[in-house]
Amino acid sequence: MTPLSLESGAHCFNLETEEFHLPNVFFSYSHADEALRDQLEKQLAMLKRQGVIDTWHDRRIGAGQEIDQAINERINTDEIILLLVSPDFIASDYCYDIEMARAMERHHANEAIVIPVILRACDWHHAPFGKLLGTPRDGKPVTLWPDRDEAFLEVAKAVREAAGRLQGSKPTTAKAPARAMPVPTADLAVEATPRSSNLRLAKTFTQRDKDQFQLDTFEYIARYFENSLAELATRNPGYEGVFRRVDANRFFATIYKDGKDVARATVFMGGVSRNGISYMQGQTTDSNGFNESLSVDADDQTLYLTSMGMSSLGQGRNQKLSQEGAAELLWGMVIAPLQQRGG
Repeated sequence: MTPLSLESGAHCFNLETEEFHLPNVFFSYSHADEALRDQLEKQLAMLKRQGVIDTWHDRRIGAGQEIDQAINERINTDEIILLLVSPDFIASDYCYDIEMARAMERHHANEAIVIPVILRACDWHHAPFGKLLGTPRDGKPVTLWPDRDEAFLEVAKAVREAAGRLQGSKPTTAKAPARAMPVPTADLAVEATPRSSNLRLAKTFTQRDKDQFQLDTFEYIARYFENSLAELATRNPGYEGVFRRVDANRFFATIYKDGKDVARATVFMGGVSRNGISYMQGQTTDSNGFNESLSVDADDQTLYLTSMGMSSLGQGRNQKLSQEGAAELLWGMVIAPLQQRGG
């Protein structure tokens, strides 16, 4: 028989065991996105310190524990389920067909709150969870935000709000035992061996690593601009976007409206530092001036980019930018003036 529990606040008090516990947050994710999951869990640290939530993911499974059974147990009982959505998540049969499907069943039965967290750009609106309000704000993928910390803060706020909704819910009857997902065996899960999930060690990056990251980022930005220029023309009649690759280290971007050039930009390797990528309004082969410059930097875990903050009056100088965030920052400098004056 399932023990009856009373929910008061965001906590549960079990009448049979007198056990006081926090609502749990379950991470459903592809292992390709593990680094992003780690960043999100750090952003949820304040909620854990305040006793608002606890978190669980499959890296907490201990040696000797049946993996499928452990996941099955948690996804059938945890109160908040985060779907960390990406192309890899959608392509994963386990994430999509088992974890997501069960999560949505519980969501529709009001047994859990499912929150889609859009990590990377993908065709998620047509998924079963596509009608749910995604986070970060407006469903903009985390990796497209210039500052990932800001994006994950949006997710943390959504989790806090969901915990608040749990606080206001008071079930009148005990829940029926949750239907189990298909698992290879019916064996009961072995209790997990307690251990920390904080096992990541500091990394070091050589100059060769930084040089390659600079080159890869420049190529990414070039593709980003070329595709954005093409899509701009498709969505806005009368506009034409032209991408011109000058050489391996420089490209031009031009936007025309009814045949008149309304925006021109140059992006090139170099600038304020050897590992820099710079932006200049207009078209130029000169590398001495720029309106914005990005530099490759690193912490103890990853390579990233920082901007001089010239496009934001110095406000964005401390932001750690991904390749997508850097590309969006520079693209924003091209498109913002047209948006402000309506082209």
